[in-house]
Amino acid sequence: METVPAAITLEELGLAARNHGLPLEALRHPLTPVGLHYLLIHFDIPAVDAASWRLELGGCVSQPLSLGLEQLRARPQRTLAVTLECAGNGRALLEPHVASQPWLTGAVGTAEWTGTPLAPLLEEAGIADQAVEVVFTGLDRGAQGGIVHDYERSIPLDEALRDEVLLAWALNGEPLPPQHGYPLRVIVPGWYGMTHVKWLRAIMLVDEPFHGYQQDVGYRLRQTEDEPGEPVTRMLPRALMVPPGIPDFFTRTRLLQPGSCLLEGRAWSGWAPIDRVEVSVDGGPWRPAELEEPLSSHAWRGWRLRWDATVGEHVLRCRAADAAGNAQPDEPSWNLDGYCNNAPQVVEVAVVDELEQGTV
Repeated sequence: METVPAAITLEELGLAARNHGLPLEALRHPLTPVGLHYLLIHFDIPAVDAASWRLELGGCVSQPLSLGLEQLRARPQRTLAVTLECAGNGRALLEPHVASQPWLTGAVGTAEWTGTPLAPLLEEAGIADQAVEVVFTGLDRGAQGGIVHDYERSIPLDEALRDEVLLAWALNGEPLPPQHGYPLRVIVPGWYGMTHVKWLRAIMLVDEPFHGYQQDVGYRLRQTEDEPGEPVTRMLPRALMVPPGIPDFFTRTRLLQPGSCLLEGRAWSGWAPIDRVEVSVDGGPWRPAELEEPLSSHAWRGWRLRWDATVGEHVLRCRAADAAGNAQPDEPSWNLDGYCNNAPQVVEVAVVDELEQGTV
């Protein structure tokens, strides 16, 4: 049975109370209801007056822009279904324990984001020849690692010019709620959640790689504090299963009756479309699942498989691979900050003859 270390600190509990994951039963929804979408807030939710708010676009451009929300909304709009996953998803399952937001496997969600494409705005501002990266700055500000800073992240210019990168003001057809970045956030399909900067206030084109805290210290794959590590970028493939049956309240072990059981879930990758999902029961052979069509090329893909559940305790696992050849590893890869743990999900079930009111 998978266990989480007992030494969860009060600080980690505080983070867990502020942030929340997707209840896995909500994987049944192709589009995640707003209140069930995973949420990670690094610092505080800023108080924003949309009437006075402006987006400043400058740096290595020939014509800096300053735009209000209504000016942005008057531009060509696009709505796109996109899966977002936190880079720390699965962190709490790593050994040795990594002290941070204690995610299990639910730090994910898929929503329809409405906004205006970023590339035409950059082109309108006039991209200078020396520009190499685009830096996104949010209104959220705090301290991490002893350094006070605004939340900022950058992406290479060629990534920013992709047609599907959006400046989004709506989520599932409604204005962005405060916790999801009102009034504006950036959506960079395929990349882990740290890239989708919320409460956006500035976009700057720069002529050298950006070296902010969240770029050079946070979101790096490293084994020790002394090494620079590799940057976290796109989402690795992952499949998740809707836990079958009903749960035990405390352990979340699943209880179900014997017979034909539909196993279903979602799978995604930020590198290429999912082309394979497999399920294993009790360490047995991996069986291919049936795949559904995704809502978009940037959204998760539904899968399903029939299982003949027999009386007893069982362990279910699922894993995914994408069309670029990326696949989930059998075991997690530990790193100092607990990022990119995409080891197969494990679901423990107890199949019992009777599941009626009363003692199990």
